[in-house]
Amino acid sequence: MDDTDRRLLALLQANARAPTAELARRLGLARTTVVARIARLERQGVVAGYGVRLGRRLEQGAVRAWCALSVQPRSNAAVLRALERLPEVEEVFTVSGQFDVLAFLRCETHEQLDALLDRIGQTEGVDHTQTSIVLSRKLDRRQA
Repeated sequence: MDDTDRRLLALLQANARAPTAELARRLGLARTTVVARIARLERQGVVAGYGVRLGRRLEQGAVRAWCALSVQPRSNAAVLRALERLPEVEEVFTVSGQFDVLAFLRCETHEQLDALLDRIGQTEGVDHTQTSIVLSRKLDRRQA
């Protein structure tokens, strides 16, 4: 991957629906070159897919939180499967340090978050949790 690939990836992260002609113009390349680079990045697994990033209107109406989980030994796989079944759990990371798992949660109300945290805390293999509610986003490099 070279600097042009990194610049192309940044443009795609900001707007994956940008026309290849616009990407080519911004990168100073031929459109066919951009198409070939994107295809190569997809084949190599650098670009795993394209998705939807929620807009500020929905973001501001959501209750978002980070939930750190301490998991009992040999229970990690079962806890991860349980988290996968909860649609409010958007992202899950295994981490080093005091906790084993870090989950990003998105709910419509504080009451929904409270019920979700109860379900997570009662999951077989979860020792304890610590949750931080997101108050505001100060930086998002994925935004255009």
